[in-house]
Amino acid sequence: MKNIITSILLFSNVLCVSAQSVYDSKINTIDGISIDFNDFKGKYILFVNVASNCGFTKQYKQLEELYQIYKSDLVVVGFPCNQFGGQEPGNAEEIKNFCTKNFGVSFIITEKINVKGPDLHPLYAWLTDENLNSKISSKVKWNFQKYLLNREGKLIDYFYSTTSPLSAKITNQLK
Repeated sequence: MKNIITSILLFSNVLCVSAQSVYDSKINTIDGISIDFNDFKGKYILFVNVASNCGFTKQYKQLEELYQIYKSDLVVVGFPCNQFGGQEPGNAEEIKNFCTKNFGVSFIITEKINVKGPDLHPLYAWLTDENLNSKISSKVKWNFQKYLLNREGKLIDYFYSTTSPLSAKITNQLK
């Protein structure tokens, strides 16, 4: 019986990781509300792993500005992650308060996740593996790495932390 349960658990983990589309992904907001990515069909989606104590944290302001400019056609989703220098140690309430108070963030912030390693969230498995996203493989190098998807949920490209959210590399894709 134990072997059957282990096999089922392994099989269900593979099912999550091998999602055919970003729209199959599951995650909760920082408030614990389930996100249905199907609601974003027809819009661009920008995924960003975020942290409160990083040299790139000021990009929250730029992400909010980008969101406000393009919100009729763009969904921005921030994923708190503590895997890079322990720069996101806060709990959900602390992260939410920090983002709201300091940067007026109104775009989606999710629950804290891992974007690399053995506990990699299935959404980031899809974003970073060419076999799953059908575009390109990548590794998340640091906080505020960005992944842009088109209106059909296909990966357009990814951008390292040093690329401003307001960079022409990103905004030209949204026009």
